[in-house]
Amino acid sequence: MAAKLVVAFVRQLIESGEFRAGDKLPPERELAQLIGVSRPSVRAGLQSLATVGIVDSRRGAGTFVAEGPPLLDVNPLSLFSALHGIPQDELFEARRVIEIDLAGLAAERAGGDELAAISEEVMEMFASVDDVHRFLVHDIRFHRAVAEAARNPLLGAIMEMVADLFYDHRKTTVDDWQRAPEAAEQHRRIYQAIKAGDVANARLEMGDHLTWAQRDQRMED
Repeated sequence: MAAKLVVAFVRQLIESGEFRAGDKLPPERELAQLIGVSRPSVRAGLQSLATVGIVDSRRGAGTFVAEGPPLLDVNPLSLFSALHGIPQDELFEARRVIEIDLAGLAAERAGGDELAAISEEVMEMFASVDDVHRFLVHDIRFHRAVAEAARNPLLGAIMEMVADLFYDHRKTTVDDWQRAPEAAEQHRRIYQAIKAGDVANARLEMGDHLTWAQRDQRMED
């Protein structure tokens, strides 16, 4: 509940025009005092906003209002999941169908700025292996960056809906996760294949990563 207060507070700052794209938000301690919540609640709220593209957390610099447009708040798959449920195996099956092709397209099409965005998320993952909630945000943003590099907005939008469901489930189970370093290395290999323009290897590395992630999650559930 407290994290939702943080989300609502920051969104109000943006919607009122007090903060605009590129503006730096107050530090966590100040936000906690303004809202009347704990710093962990502030951190959780900011992570939720970062996942949907409203804010951009930069290591060592702070949290900024994102330059690009936020993702749609309404995900039709969320309602479908609430009504019928989506088993994790089906979720990973959908991710493989979509994201393996996206990785291959990214290897074909990615430009310098897009490669830089993917690389930045890899570095952030390695930097946050001891903070698994922060790691998860950069994991989601890595896959978003790959989708953007594929330059197919429709596939990217579908991937976002599936990734949103994955994030909603994963953020509740990630607390004691110990395998972030291994996951970071897998993402690095995906990035290297995309950077090299190696379509086959990009697809292979993405497929291997998703298979590993599915197996890892089965062990935890």
